[in-house]
Amino acid sequence: MKISKKSIKSFSAKVTIGLELGYTRELIEKTKIIKHIQKIQNELIENKDIFLSVSISECNIVMSGQIEPHLVLSFINYPKFPLEIQFLKNEIEELTRALMNEFEQNRTIIEYFDETVMLEKEKQIDPRIKNNYCQQRI
Repeated sequence: MKISKKSIKSFSAKVTIGLELGYTRELIEKTKIIKHIQKIQNELIENKDIFLSVSISECNIVMSGQIEPHLVLSFINYPKFPLEIQFLKNEIEELTRALMNEFEQNRTIIEYFDETVMLEKEKQIDPRIKNNYCQQRI
């Protein structure tokens, strides 16, 4: 059996999205986010012939009094369906905006090799961070 090889310039992006609805502490089910991602993926395939695969893992973001479960969405420029890098970045950012709106996320980070992007709706910070910080200073 012959195995073929295809290589392209390396690219990766990592999106970290919270599993709490806004700052309510109400948990979002991981399956709901996955289903929404799949809906977006299907629309991309049907409307733009774009295949945007994502690897999903769980983590916690810790900042002062805040300990919030998150999902890490990892993207590569998949050699089977390669895209121009700036185009790929745009599609990842659009998907991230859609997730932010659907799941009431105020702020989300996208990490690329060459830059870190913060998408933010408002300057507001999770009250658990401020409250814990203020209590420690007293």
